[in-house]
Amino acid sequence: MISAFLLSTLFLVLTVSANPIVVRESQVKLPLARRLNVTSVHNLLRHDVDRAKFLRARAEAKLSGASDFHTQAVINEPVDNQAVTYIASIGVGNPATTYELIVDTGSSNTWVGATQPYIVTGTSIETADSVAVTYGSGSFSGIEFFDTVTITNGLVIPEQAIGAALTSSGFEGVDGIIGIGPVDLTFGTLFPDTNDIIPTVTDNAFSLGLISSNQLGISFEPTNAVESLNGEITWGGTDSSKFTGTISFAPVTGTPPASEFWGISQSISYGAGTVILTETSGIVDTGTTLLLLASDAFARYIQVTGAVEDSATGLLRLTTTQFANLQSLFFSINGVVFEFTANAQAWPRTLNTAIGGTADNVYLIVGNIGTPSGEGFDFINGFAFLERFYSVFDTTNQRALSLRVLCRSYGPLIERIIPALRGKDGEGTSSSTLSTAAVDAFSKFTVFKRRKIGEDNARLDMELAKDAAALVLLDSKRAIAKWRDNNKPM
Repeated sequence: MISAFLLSTLFLVLTVSANPIVVRESQVKLPLARRLNVTSVHNLLRHDVDRAKFLRARAEAKLSGASDFHTQAVINEPVDNQAVTYIASIGVGNPATTYELIVDTGSSNTWVGATQPYIVTGTSIETADSVAVTYGSGSFSGIEFFDTVTITNGLVIPEQAIGAALTSSGFEGVDGIIGIGPVDLTFGTLFPDTNDIIPTVTDNAFSLGLISSNQLGISFEPTNAVESLNGEITWGGTDSSKFTGTISFAPVTGTPPASEFWGISQSISYGAGTVILTETSGIVDTGTTLLLLASDAFARYIQVTGAVEDSATGLLRLTTTQFANLQSLFFSINGVVFEFTANAQAWPRTLNTAIGGTADNVYLIVGNIGTPSGEGFDFINGFAFLERFYSVFDTTNQRALSLRVLCRSYGPLIERIIPALRGKDGEGTSSSTLSTAAVDAFSKFTVFKRRKIGEDNARLDMELAKDAAALVLLDSKRAIAKWRDNNKPM
C-alpha cells in the first residue's frame, strides 16, 4: 500500500493584509458550525492529550506491521465527548436524512448513527463487512453500507462507503464523523475485508469528476460564541474570499508516525528569536482543540511566558499584566514564517466559565502533548492554529509524481501481473505506458472494484489494466484476486 505521505500535500495561507490571489475556484462550498460541548469541556486538555496518545499509538502499531493495530492502539482513559467540534450537515440516502457530522482530518472513515440512526432507503446497499473505529476517547462499530451522500445540492456522491453505527461512545449530541484524512487511515477498519481501504468522500468526488481536484480548502474563523456558523469547506479547490496573501506549499512529512496523518515539519520561536521547538515533525488535526507541544518545548514556553498551570481548567494561566507582555509565536513551515499573535494564544475570555474557569483570567491554548521532542509526533496544530490560517489539504499534486516513481520501481511486477489478468502469455503493456496511466488509476479504485464487467480471457479492457496497475502500486494483490473472483462472467 502506498503510504499516505506519498499521496498528500498540505497548504497554508497567511491571513494578513494583502490582495487576494485566486488559486482555484470551486462552487462546492459547505458551511461549518463550531460547537462547544459545555458538558465535557472541563476536560478540554485531557481530551486532546488522550486523542494524541491514541493517534500516535495507532500509527506506531500500524507501522510495526501489526495486523490488529486498531485493537492494539487502545488508550485506557475514560470515554469523553468531543469538547470543541466543527459540525457539517450532510445528507445520506435518497430521500436524504440530514446528519450532523464532525469534520475530522485525523481519521478517514465516514459514518452516522451515534445519535440519529442510519435510515435505509432505496439507494442503500449493505455490504458483507462490519466496520469499527476507535478514536482514543470514543469509538463506534456497525455495518458498512454504500449509499448516496449529499454534501450540497451541487455535490451528490453516489455509492459512497459509509458506516452505520450499531454502537458508539463519546459522540453525544452529534451523529458521527465525516473523515477527510489520508485514505490509508481506513486500512484495517473493515471485517472480514481487513486489507481493504475505503476511499474517502473527497476521493470519490474526484474520481467521479464531481470536483476538479482532490483538494479541500478549510476556513475556520475565531469566535467567542458557544456555537457559531463560522467555517467553510471548499471541495475541489480554494475559496479566495476566505484568505488574503499567497498559498504556501508544505510537503507531508516522511517522518513516522506523523507521516501516517496530515503531518508536516515545523519549528517554533517565541518573540525576537527564542527557540521553543527546533524543526521536527507533527500533525495538523481538526479533531484537536489546542496547540499541543512536546513536553520539552512546552516547558520552554512556560519559562518564557511565566504562565502557571491552572488546576480548575488544566490550561496555562497568565495574569493580565503578563498577557500584555506576551509575544507572538512564529511557526516556520517549509521556509515560510507564520505569526501566531498573543491573542491567538489566548482562549476566548467570554468562554472562560464554559470551561470551568474564572471570567477575568487569561487562559492559554498551548498544552503539553506528554512526550519529548524527537519522536516524530512532537506537536499537533489543532483548531487554535487552524482558526488563524486558511488550510488546504491536497491529495493531487504529489500523487502523480509518486505514482510515476513507484510504477517504474514495480515495473517488472506489473508486467507479470497484467498479462496474467489479460489471459495472455508474455504479451503485456510496457511499464512506461502504465506509469502514465497509473497517475489517474488510484482515483478510480472504488469504481474499479465494484464494476460488474465480465472478463474475456482473451483480452482485458485497457482501462481495467490501468486500474490493475494502480492496485499493484497499492500492494493490493489480494484485491486483484478478489476482483477476478467477483467479476467472472455471469
